[in-house]
Amino acid sequence: MTVPLEIVRTVADLRARIQSWRKYGLSAGLVPTMGALHEGHFSLVDHSRKDNSKTCVTLFVNPKQFAPDEDFDVYPRTEEQDAAALAERGADLLFAPGVEEMYPAGSVTNVSVPGIGDLWEGAFRPGFFDGVATVVCKLLLQALPDHAYFGEKDYQQLCVIQRMVADLDIPVTIKGCPIVREEDGLALSSRNAYLSQEQRQAAPVLNQAMREAARNIQGGASVAESLKQSKDKILTAGFKEIDYLAVCDPTNLEELDRVDGKARLLAAAWLGKTRLIDNIPV
Repeated sequence: MTVPLEIVRTVADLRARIQSWRKYGLSAGLVPTMGALHEGHFSLVDHSRKDNSKTCVTLFVNPKQFAPDEDFDVYPRTEEQDAAALAERGADLLFAPGVEEMYPAGSVTNVSVPGIGDLWEGAFRPGFFDGVATVVCKLLLQALPDHAYFGEKDYQQLCVIQRMVADLDIPVTIKGCPIVREEDGLALSSRNAYLSQEQRQAAPVLNQAMREAARNIQGGASVAESLKQSKDKILTAGFKEIDYLAVCDPTNLEELDRVDGKARLLAAAWLGKTRLIDNIPV
C-alpha cells in the first residue's frame, strides 16, 4: 500500500523536516517543479532516490517567470494527482507553497545571471531567467539539499542555474538529467497538453529536423546550410514560426558557425499557440 505523501507549505516546515533527516545522517535530494507532472519529472525523482536517502519535490507555479501575455493563469495545476503519483514513485516530501509564502509582501530582491541568461530564451522571453534564477535560488537556500535535479530538456535553464550556484557559492550539487521523450521523439513537456490531435502528429518533426541537422553537420556539411534545410522542414510540417534554431557552445551557449568539438543544438518553435523547445548534442 502506498503511503500518502507528506505535504508542507511553509519554509519553516520544510526546513524542520529536512533538519530532522539530517539528525539521522540522511542525505537529501531536491526536485524543483511547477507541477503538472509527467514521466520527465518522475525520472528526476528516480535519479534523486538513487543518489540520496530522502527526496523532496517542490511544486510552485512561479509567477515571476511568466510574462503578462503568457499562460500563468491557465498553466495546468494538478496538485492532488501529482502528489498521488509522487507517493507511488517513492518521493518522501512535497513542498507546495503559495505565492505569499515564496514572495512575502515587500519582497523586492531578484537574482539575475547576465550573459548566458540574455541569450535565446532570455532574448525571446525578457525577464524569464531572472524569475527562474530567483525562485531556484530561494528553493535551494530554503532546503539546502545535497543535490538538486533538473532536466536537460530546459538546457539553457540548467546552464543558468549551474552558473548561479557556482557564482553564489551555494553548497548544492546541480545534476542535469537526460531528456525523456515519447516514442516518436517529442520531448515530454507539461505544455504538450495544449496541442490538438493534428498538432501532436506534427510536433515530432521538430526533433526529427534537429537530428537531421546534427547528422549533416557531423558529416561535414556547413552549419548554416544544415540549419536552413531543417528550418524548411519544420515550417513545412505546420509550425508557424521558429524563434531560434542554433548551434551553440555547450557551456556559454554562444552561437557557433562551425563545430570543432562539442556543441549543442537549441530550438524553439511555435505550433499553433504552443511553443515547443528542444535541444540535442552535436
